[in-house]
Amino acid sequence: MDFHHFTYGRLDWRAAVLAGVIAGTVFLVLGVVLMALTTGGSLLEPPRMVAAIILGRGALQSPQAFSPGIVLAAFVVHFGLAIVFALALGLVMTSFDLDSSWGMASLAGGAFAVAVYLINFYGMTRLFPWFAEARNWASLFVHIVFGIVAANLYMRLERNTSRRGRAVAGGPS
Repeated sequence: MDFHHFTYGRLDWRAAVLAGVIAGTVFLVLGVVLMALTTGGSLLEPPRMVAAIILGRGALQSPQAFSPGIVLAAFVVHFGLAIVFALALGLVMTSFDLDSSWGMASLAGGAFAVAVYLINFYGMTRLFPWFAEARNWASLFVHIVFGIVAANLYMRLERNTSRRGRAVAGGPS
C-alpha cells in the first residue's frame, strides 16, 4: 500500500474551478429534488435557505413564491461555495498525491465532503440556524456525491506537470 504524505504539488486552478461548477450543478439538481422528496417541501426551499446566507432570514419568507432575486443570490452563494470547496479539495489532493487513482480520488472526495457536511450542518448552524432542519441522509448523500464528482473531475481535468515531471525523472508518480 502506498502511503500518501505531503508533497509539493501545484493546484490546477482551471481544473478545480471547472470541477466545482460541474459538481455544484450535480449537487444543486440532485439536492433540490431529494430535499423536496424527503421533506415534502417546495423545490424553492433549498435555494431560499442558501440565499438567506447573504440576504438574511427575510429570504426564508413565503417559500412557495418565486423570486428572481432570491434565486440569483442562491446561485451566487451556491456556486461560489462549490468553487471554493473544489479549490480546497484540489489543493488537498495535489498536496498529498490523492489524485493518483480514481479510487483514491473518490475516497478523498467523499471524506472531504463528509467533513464539509459536518461543518456546514453542525458548526455553521450557529450562524445560520435554519440549516439544522436540513440535517438528514439526503443532505449527507448529496454532499458525498459532490465530493466524489469534484475529486474525479479535478483528477481528470488537471494538467499536473509536476507529476509527469516526477515520473519522467524516475520518482514516484
